[in-house]
Amino acid sequence: MVDAVGPDAKLYLKPVGFLDSPQYFDDHNKRLNNSLLWFSQVEYTIIESENPAKRKLVPVEHWDEIASQLPETLQERAAVLFTNLGKDHAPLQCGERVLRFDQPHVMGILNMTPDSFSDGGKHDGDPQIAADAGFDMATAGASIIDIGGESTRPGAETVWEGDEIKRVVPVIEKLTQCGAALSIDTRKAAVMEVALAAGAHIINDVSALLHDKRALEVAGVSGRPVVLMHAPSSGKDPHKGDGYGNVVTDTFDWLEQRIADVVEAGFEREKIIVDPGLGFGKSLSDNLALMNNIAVFHALGQPLLIGASRKRMIGALSKEAPVDERLGGSIAFAHHAIQQGAQIVRVHDVPETVQAAQVWRGMRDAGVTARV
Repeated sequence: MVDAVGPDAKLYLKPVGFLDSPQYFDDHNKRLNNSLLWFSQVEYTIIESENPAKRKLVPVEHWDEIASQLPETLQERAAVLFTNLGKDHAPLQCGERVLRFDQPHVMGILNMTPDSFSDGGKHDGDPQIAADAGFDMATAGASIIDIGGESTRPGAETVWEGDEIKRVVPVIEKLTQCGAALSIDTRKAAVMEVALAAGAHIINDVSALLHDKRALEVAGVSGRPVVLMHAPSSGKDPHKGDGYGNVVTDTFDWLEQRIADVVEAGFEREKIIVDPGLGFGKSLSDNLALMNNIAVFHALGQPLLIGASRKRMIGALSKEAPVDERLGGSIAFAHHAIQQGAQIVRVHDVPETVQAAQVWRGMRDAGVTARV
């Protein structure tokens, strides 16, 4: 029995103890969403102001018993979070492409910018070269291609929406038959509207539809899926913030509230994907804390996108390796995210990441079909 807690106490659940061959342990595990992962334990944390966090590791088969012993003020939340861990995420219809969430997806990054931190200028001003790169990503196995016309790296200048439209629309039009779902990476409602009309299927907004006052309406009316990303600011600089008390729970709380607000405004919950926003206003220790706790975010009840590709934290962990020498770290982070159940990994290096995901998938298939 957990001792009484204060009125501000909040509960968080994290699935742990993933099993390679769950079929050997019937009734001792639970499937994580409709993925290829099964967890055998739940780590719960109770956080309240001015008191140390309370943590406990509970076997799945004892969860109902332990949950019933939680303070009454937390029992309803415990039920919601635990249900979310086993929630089947509905497939998303993206044009002719259907994204099912029973296996991880690779989202390829296609920047039409002169100043993005990794590949700025590589495709800027040449829609055909960019489209060819997009076709290559789709051929290599990318399920989604994320097309952006404004850099959101630290210190980047804001781009006028007209220029952003000129950068992305010709590329989207050329990629409509590539076989992958197309995502528009933008904070601006006008860009969303034109990009969707040109053939984009998904909105990926680093401000979670907060930067532009029309964005929520445009996204809702479109009926398209949207990625809501956490950033400390929805203003000009998405990296500007005051720091975190606990970056994991602060980010979780922010995303939880944003999901609730967007749904209350009329958006379909089944079409929301969440992204904890690695690198956006977060220190190295913040980013590593998020990576080590990816599984916590499944309790939000939405598909999860992780984007760590080539980011500064990889350089910080590898003798300041330059951006174009961060493939190993990018693969390591993508693979870790997939192992923690992330449904989408957003990457620059598509063929290599797809291969890593395919090897992981082969190992999982072998584990869940093994017989002695």
